[in-house]
Amino acid sequence: MTNKKAAPKSKAAPEKSNAPAAEKAAKPRKKYVNQFSFGDPLQDKFVNCVMKNGKKTVAVKILKDTFAEMHRRGQDDPLKCFELALKNATPAMEVKAKRIGGAVYQIPMEVTEKRQQSLCIRWVLEGARKKKGQPMFKRLAAELLDASNETGFAYGKKEDVHRMAQANKAFAHLARY
Repeated sequence: MTNKKAAPKSKAAPEKSNAPAAEKAAKPRKKYVNQFSFGDPLQDKFVNCVMKNGKKTVAVKILKDTFAEMHRRGQDDPLKCFELALKNATPAMEVKAKRIGGAVYQIPMEVTEKRQQSLCIRWVLEGARKKKGQPMFKRLAAELLDASNETGFAYGKKEDVHRMAQANKAFAHLARY
């Protein structure tokens, strides 16, 4: 009887020594907990902009699935990536057309905070909607990841607006009219 009991112990010993190596090699990632919250005004605003025809539950599901997709693509904290993407796509300057003395000038102006938020959300959604062939949550996740990496449609749009403002800074003195 003692021999039968000793045999399993000797078999179990090598498993224990290999177990930490096996855990390190195939260690599963933490279970993902969706970070969507109605308490966050930025997420709430984003949901309202995603929403079409008053279907808010569909828009909420899209944003939740977007966060899950971002996590699946390797983002440990999709909420931080979401905020970084919107921050990277936020313009500081833009040009406004003003008619002065019969001529129309493109005058660079600072963008208010409310308009900054509105523009960056609009550009991210526009970039996601332009892509075709995938569900919206995958396109939105791709656009947010691109924007957080300073690439993609929304970031390019911001750069274009800044470039135009820089090119027209000679007309900045006309802003007071």
